[in-house]
Amino acid sequence: WDNADFSKGVGTTFYQEFSTLNTAKPPFVRDVEAKVRRYLRSSYSAAWTLKITWEKAPAYAARTDTHKTITYQAVLTTDGFRSYILMLYQDGGMQWDYTRLTSTNVLIGYT
Repeated sequence: WDNADFSKGVGTTFYQEFSTLNTAKPPFVRDVEAKVRRYLRSSYSAAWTLKITWEKAPAYAARTDTHKTITYQAVLTTDGFRSYILMLYQDGGMQWDYTRLTSTNVLIGYT
């Protein structure tokens, strides 16, 4: 995510925190729990969740192209013992033209 460039005023980043220990869980958190349970086939009840959204983020360097943007999210969640991250991309995947990026070893996700 360090290759997103908001310096030209295109795109935005925002976050929302959900502290759900001993509180009612909003639909978003229940959906995250369901995804963790389905993907990992284990029981899971979130105590804390953080949703970070990069909306219409242009690739670095924005001075060369602010038209190809991408919207994506990272959702971090924990039950206090185990922690998970869900990485969500807009339909169609990454929209940046990777041939124009300054770095040539481009990855989607994390390693």
